Amino acid sequence: MYKVLIVDDEAKIREVIAEYAEFEGFEPDQAADGMEAVAKCKQNDYDIVLMDVMMPKLDGFSAVKEIRKVKDVPVIMLSARGEEYDKLFGFEIGADDYVVKPFSPKEVMARINAILKRNCNSKNQKNTNQSLKFDGLEIDMLGRNVYVDGQKAELTPKEYELLFYMVNNKGIALSREKLLSDVWGYDFYGDDRTVDTHIKMLRSNLKDYRKFIITLRGMGYKFET
Repeated sequence: MYKVLIVDDEAKIREVIAEYAEFEGFEPDQAADGMEAVAKCKQNDYDIVLMDVMMPKLDGFSAVKEIRKVKDVPVIMLSARGEEYDKLFGFEIGADDYVVKPFSPKEVMARINAILKRNCNSKNQKNTNQSLKFDGLEIDMLGRNVYVDGQKAELTPKEYELLFYMVNNKGIALSREKLLSDVWGYDFYGDDRTVDTHIKMLRSNLKDYRKFIITLRGMGYKFET
């Protein structure tokens, strides 16, 4: 049974999501603020965390940063703030998804199931000791590390998955819909801007080797050396 931590200062929102989660066979837990969420994540293991942004004591962004120091757990941000800047910041700190309020509980559950399914498939895949190198860009598949001219690049988990997927499909044109489906695990609930935002962050971290990620106008992207 999957365990989900629902973090929101509004009890009604927590209760509604918890009810839907229980109906789908999850074991829900709740936290009313960021401080409580961090404490619970240190004491317990969760399969996924739903994190509100605007909360007392400790906001959601800060809470995710603290949780990431001790646990590598998928996080979906919940926020009334839907500006691109807020979404971008959420992805930069390692959030797997960003849902803008008001939202449908069914949509939230669909996103949860998609992320958990993708993570499960990823864990079931065989690891490889293969280390790929393209000029000064080195990708350590097993260690999940990326080096740019010998310096370790600080990629978010999602950026690494995106790069890994594109490298494994080197030379193949990949539409935004294909990337959403295979990297994020969903398509209908996806947003093309999610892909573009992560490509932008990934390119920034790859520095001079951003040239390997080719934009296909009106279609998507391709990794090509």
